[in-house]
Amino acid sequence: MSEDRLIAFGQRGLNHFQNGTQDRVDQIFQVPAENYTNSEIWDSEINNVFKRLPLVLSCSSELSEPGSYHSLEVLGVPVLVTRGEDGNIRAFLNSCTHRGAVVVPEGVGTSRRHACPYHAWTYNSQGDLVGVYEEEHFGEIDYECNGLVELPCDERAGLIWVTLNTNPVVDIDTFLCGYGEMLEFLGLADCHVVGRQVIEGPNWKVAYDGYLDLYHLPILHRNTFGPEGGGHAVYDSWGPHQRATRPDVYFSKLEGRDEKDWLISELVGGVWTIFPHVSIAGFDANGKVYMLSQLFPGATPGSSTTIQTFLHTEPPDEEQADVVKKQMDFLRIVVGDEDYFTGLRLQKALQTGMKDFVNFGLNEGGGQRFHQFLKELLNKTDDEVAAFFKESTEN
Repeated sequence: MSEDRLIAFGQRGLNHFQNGTQDRVDQIFQVPAENYTNSEIWDSEINNVFKRLPLVLSCSSELSEPGSYHSLEVLGVPVLVTRGEDGNIRAFLNSCTHRGAVVVPEGVGTSRRHACPYHAWTYNSQGDLVGVYEEEHFGEIDYECNGLVELPCDERAGLIWVTLNTNPVVDIDTFLCGYGEMLEFLGLADCHVVGRQVIEGPNWKVAYDGYLDLYHLPILHRNTFGPEGGGHAVYDSWGPHQRATRPDVYFSKLEGRDEKDWLISELVGGVWTIFPHVSIAGFDANGKVYMLSQLFPGATPGSSTTIQTFLHTEPPDEEQADVVKKQMDFLRIVVGDEDYFTGLRLQKALQTGMKDFVNFGLNEGGGQRFHQFLKELLNKTDDEVAAFFKESTEN
């Protein structure tokens, strides 16, 4: 069924290419400018979206071995993602049960034991407490009740989702709205993490708007991607998760060929976004390089941080390292010097308070859907969220 959907999407994209058309919605949509600047709205987004929904924090291929781990801080929450001795992926609050110190420094690695740097309480890769320094002096303690605090964690399509809340309000399959099946076609589970870099940007929604916006490509990126081709877009959606694709780039190659001869690799181009904070884009470079962009709100409403993780279909070697380095440098220019540079200046203009709205046109249905879904979600109680995602799947 998911493969049929790819073919149907290819048919629709090819039709748009042949007719010089694109997806259009019924009306222009306005978003209040204060949505990008207001601190109360920003607080609500962090608490009701980022700390309530599953977030993509790691890649399966980077944590493939027992004992492998990824330690990072997300919105002030120290998180430890590990692959246990039993092969299962887990996530924990990276905080020692003793006095709360961060146990594992930020980064990736492999270790079957993690000792707290404060008092050397030790945990295994499954989060269990396995050692207390000078326990005979500290006093008797129940090891089974004093492991690391576990966070909801799931693995799908080569990605690892973690919820920054011990009481999740929606399970991963309901949250994905069937999108997980589609992401499998990208083959991320079989890729190799070959690089990572961080870019500072504007309000997280300004940045996310750009990932769903193909209208700007021949203008803002004329010196990098080039001015040829239009900024036309074809959208597909699974609840709040969306794919945006340029018909001229990705579907023109299908023209004049029987559908049975279309390759899956030809049908998965474009930008795949995962609500509320991820974009996945693929590039041909001695194989395929994927840029996984994980977007997080910054310390203020006007800032954000994007972690760009690069995955390659080929194992890393000296030749591939040079190819990947060039691709990373190029995409730092595209995103940092073009997208986010423009977004930061846009942010300053909105912060003057002299502009009431920003506009999303008939050709910008992806951005419209994102903001409409976000608005609806902010008004939902915990009990209503799962039903909302389930309803979104059915629609």
